[in-house]
Amino acid sequence: MLLHPINTLALVAKGLIVGLIASAPMGPVGVLAVRRTLNKGRWYGFVTGLGSVVSDILYALIAAVGMHAVIEFYSNSPAVDYIKLGGSVMLFLFGLYTYKARPHEMAAPGHGRGTLLSNLLTGFLVAISNPLIIVLFIVLFDSVGFVEPEYELEYIFGFAAIAAGAILWWFTLSGAIDRVRARFRLSSVVRLNKAIGIVVMLAAVASFAYTLYNI
Repeated sequence: MLLHPINTLALVAKGLIVGLIASAPMGPVGVLAVRRTLNKGRWYGFVTGLGSVVSDILYALIAAVGMHAVIEFYSNSPAVDYIKLGGSVMLFLFGLYTYKARPHEMAAPGHGRGTLLSNLLTGFLVAISNPLIIVLFIVLFDSVGFVEPEYELEYIFGFAAIAAGAILWWFTLSGAIDRVRARFRLSSVVRLNKAIGIVVMLAAVASFAYTLYNI
């Protein structure tokens, strides 16, 4: 099976978007990465984020497999629209959770410097403990049209792009925090989460309204 250049580029662009959006909400692993950047240095925060990337890719693969099964089972069925409505509701709840979250109160600061590998591993363990991220990936895949069963080979590049988008987020975040480390306060994470939560909730409401209108 040959690659289709246009389809591959489209999936790469969609994958970058999915990777960035999935990584942006600042949960416990995000705060852990921020704390390690402040206390240990940029690269310790960055590799903590890389641990989250590994977890995200695993959950993204699970989400894609699940969506394939749903698409094949409900192909050309009105049930797909109601599934999308349910996804919009779940996305809204995720946005509400992000808006109200106080992750800086949940993430332990950690003790000792440790190795870069051990920091990556703990970042992975914190991230993998939250399987609800699968719901977010399903909704994001549906929103950007990432899951297209007729172009299976391009998924290699699409999922690589998801990883690249997530890595770009953690690289940028750790660099930005490192630059302002003398002035940065973890309470700023709450304001960032509120902004992200509002954007996610507005997107969920728009998606729900659009799907309902089509029904």
